[in-house]
Parts: sequence; structure tokens; C-alpha cells
Amino acid sequence: MADEINTTEAPVEAQDAGQDQGNRGNRGGRGGRGGGERGDRGGRGRDGNRGRRDDRRNNEEQGEELIEKLVHINRVSKTVKGGKRFGFAALVVVGDGKGRVGFGHGKAREVPEAISKATASAKKAMIRVPLKEGRTLHHDGNGHFGAGRVTVRSAPQGTGIIAGGPMRAIFESLGVADVVTKSVGTSNPYNMIRATFEALGEQTSPKSVAQRRGKKIADLLGRGGSQTAEADAAAVTE
Repeated sequence: MADEINTTEAPVEAQDAGQDQGNRGNRGGRGGRGGGERGDRGGRGRDGNRGRRDDRRNNEEQGEELIEKLVHINRVSKTVKGGKRFGFAALVVVGDGKGRVGFGHGKAREVPEAISKATASAKKAMIRVPLKEGRTLHHDGNGHFGAGRVTVRSAPQGTGIIAGGPMRAIFESLGVADVVTKSVGTSNPYNMIRATFEALGEQTSPKSVAQRRGKKIADLLGRGGSQTAEADAAAVTE
């Protein structure tokens, strides 16, 4: 009888244990599915936001065509145990050709990555420069940075861009067609560009001066003895 009792009770206990394990497994499976659903929802949210940001960035880049000019690339090397490790530094000027320009520099192990970093930095640091008739500067200006000193002057139509090196890249990206420049003191492209941007940052237009002083543009232009002050004032757009 004892053998019969043992043989009959043992399968029942095994069945109960199997059911308990199955229930726990089902609960764990449901929890796993729930976690998976939550993970999917979270993944969809993150991926969706990233996709929307990429779309906005692409739309901004497509809506605004920028002129990118590579000014200088510097290669440096570091001697390590296995040999030499090279790095690159890029200097880039970016402009829209309509009065906005900026510069930036980036460093990386590869040239394309350094250029992309410099371009992104230049786009974030763009400034607006008022242009006369959309082709030249309103007045002369001076700028200096370190040992670099530059002079920029407005020029009549047909003069062209009389500038060399990094300064030419700035005015071509800015959209200036007629300008005369001179750089003395250094040929370092970094110092030349910073000095040029200091000179461009001091540029003002008759419209901004008239607004600041509470006067009309014709009144400011007429003080120099101009007989066509009103016509000149009507031609001033910035």
C-alpha cells in the first residue's frame, strides 16, 4: 500500500510543480512581452525624434545654399611607440553670397572629418555685413589681430576683388564683387581672417545710422553736399 500511495502522490506533486513553473513562465513571458512593447515604444520615440531632427536639418541645408571655401589645412604628427600619429586641422570660410559670412576650424585624424567640423563651426558663427548696392562695402575699415593688420576699402563697379589668400575667400563667400584690400604684418591665415572679420564687424550702413539717430537717410547723405540725396537714399537697401 505504501508503494501505491507513493506512486500516486508523486505524479500529483510533479504536476502541481509543473503547473506552477508554467504559470511563472507565462507571467515572465507576458512581462517580457510588455518590456519588449515598452522598448519598442521607446525605440520608436527616440528614432522618430531623431528622424524629425534630421529632416529639419536637411530642410534647412536645402533651403539655404552656402558657399564653402577651404582656406588652409595643417598637418601635425605625434611620435608614439608604434610610429607616428598624424592629425589634421582645417580652416573653412562659409557664406551665402548675400551678406552673411563666417569662419571656423576643426581638428581630426582624417581630412574630411576635420573639414566637416570646421564647416559646422563656421555655420554657427556667421555674421551679417551690410553691402552697398549688394556689391561692395559702405566705407573703409581697418582690423588687426595679433601681428596681422588689414585694410579694406570700398571700390567702384568693375574693380573686382583685389585681395589675396584667405581674404579673397572671405569676400567671395560674402558676395562682394568690388573691394580693395591690403594685409601687412603676417601671412598667418588664422590671424588674417580674424583681422578681416574685425574690420567687417565695424561696417555700418546709412540706414542703421539713420535709425540710431532718429533721422532720415536723405538728411545724412545730403550733408556731404550731394545733390541727389533722395535718390541715393532710395537706392540704399541696408
